[in-house]
Amino acid sequence: MQSVISAASSSPLVQSSGSGISPASKEIVVGAAGGVTQVLIGKSLGLCQPFDIVKVRMQNRVDGGAFHIASTLWKQEGPRSFYKGSLAPFIGVGACISIVYGSFHLASTALQTWHDQPLSTPQTYLAGGLAGLSNSLVSGPMEHIRIRLQMQSSRPEERIYAGTADCVRQILRRGGLSALYRGQTATMLREFHSYGIWFSVYGALMAMVVEDETRMRTAAAAAAAAGQPEDGEISVPPWKVAACGAVTGEVLWALNYPFDVVKSTMQADGFGAERRYRTMRHAVRHIWCVDGWRGFFRGLGPTLGRALPVSAGTFLV
Repeated sequence: MQSVISAASSSPLVQSSGSGISPASKEIVVGAAGGVTQVLIGKSLGLCQPFDIVKVRMQNRVDGGAFHIASTLWKQEGPRSFYKGSLAPFIGVGACISIVYGSFHLASTALQTWHDQPLSTPQTYLAGGLAGLSNSLVSGPMEHIRIRLQMQSSRPEERIYAGTADCVRQILRRGGLSALYRGQTATMLREFHSYGIWFSVYGALMAMVVEDETRMRTAAAAAAAAGQPEDGEISVPPWKVAACGAVTGEVLWALNYPFDVVKSTMQADGFGAERRYRTMRHAVRHIWCVDGWRGFFRGLGPTLGRALPVSAGTFLV
C-alpha cells in the first residue's frame, strides 16, 4: 500500500499549478489509489466471493433469483462453494495493483506534460481508462479461470476441473493461449470504463467535498476574526469520504454492467462444438434475443449490494 501511495503522491494530478503539492489534490488521488487497492485485495481474499458467484450464475441464466441461487448453493454444495475460483484472483492481485498504478501514473504524467496543466475530469477518466486497459492483460485470463470454476458443481462426480491449475491446463489444451483470453474485447471495454469512472468520478466528488470544506474553514476563520486559514491539509470527515466511495462504486457498476455480463457469458461458454459465442457480437445478439435489454443487467442487484459497503469502506482503510 505504501508504494501505491507514494506513486499516487508523485502523480501530476497532485501537483499544484504553482510550486509544491496541492494537499487537496493529493488527498483525492491517494484516496482513489488506496480505494482501488483495497477493492482488488478484498476481491482476491474472497471477501466479495459469495456475492460474485451469485452474480456470475445469474449472468449465465441459472434459474432463480439471487436468494434462490445462494440458498441452493448452500444446500447442495455447502458453504465452501461460495469461494470457488478465489485462488486465481488471489494470485493475480499483486500484478493488477502494480499495473493499474504504474499505468495510471505514466498516463497521467504524459497527459499533463502534453497539456501543461492539471488534468481535467475527462483527462483523468482517460488516464484511468488506459490503466484499466493495461490491467485487462492480467484480469482477463484471471477472471476467465475464476468464472469456469464458479460455474462448475462442487460435487466430485460432476466436477470438470480439479482446481485452478487443472482449469488452466484444460483451457490451454482445448483452445491454446488465445482461449485464456476469451471475451477479451468485452474485458478491455469493461476495464477501460471501470477505472476511468473510478478515478474520475471519485476525484470529481472529492474535489467538490474538499472545496466545500475549504469554504467552511475560511468562513469559520473569518467569523472568528482569525484571518485567513493557514495552508495545510484539509480534513475531510470520514463519512464524506465513505459517501464519495459508495457513490463511485454504484455509478461504476450501473454504467459498466452490460460489459461484465457479455464478458462472463463468453467466458463460461463451452469449447469446440459446444461453443455458442464466437465473437462478442454473437454473445450480445444472443443475450438480446433471449432476454432483451434486461439480460444485460442480470445479477446487477447483488453486484450493487456488494459494491455499496465495499466501495464505501475501502476509502476509510
